[in-house]
Amino acid sequence: MNNFFDKLFGHARGSKEDAKARLKVLLVHDQVDLTPSQLDAMRAEILEVIARYAEVDRDKVDIRLERAHDQVRLTSSVPVRRVTARNGAVPA
Repeated sequence: MNNFFDKLFGHARGSKEDAKARLKVLLVHDQVDLTPSQLDAMRAEILEVIARYAEVDRDKVDIRLERAHDQVRLTSSVPVRRVTARNGAVPA
């Protein structure tokens, strides 16, 4: 879980920016009622599904909940190394 928050907040910002970012994350999580462990589980499940079809660089995956206007959005960046399934076939 620390890896997720490290990627989410980065290391180059000052403590003021870190505090703002953490507050935003907490507010979004309150709105969708997900604990950090539930968010980690959701992230793992999303990656599991994607991995059925493509080889993913898991170290560079960024999945987050963000507040945009009057809604909460799930945004992601999932680097794909190569596609592994073709024509709807799911690898075993």
